[in-house]
Amino acid sequence: MIDAPEIVRTAKKRNACDGATDIPGGAALGHPRVWLEIDDKGYVDCGYCDRRFVLIGGPADGVVEDPAGE
Repeated sequence: MIDAPEIVRTAKKRNACDGATDIPGGAALGHPRVWLEIDDKGYVDCGYCDRRFVLIGGPADGVVEDPAGE
């Protein structure tokens, strides 16, 4: 079974991700810090860790997509 990617709800359209936000002392255990910009879809996925940033109140807020497309 594959775990669903982590979803982070945010009020900012531009977000940083290093894959180790919740790990104390973190960045050495994550990935390089990247800046991600939420577009008109209302979300953006990190290319390294698949963490999804969803804009609060945006078009994707509260929408659950089925990765299998069913």
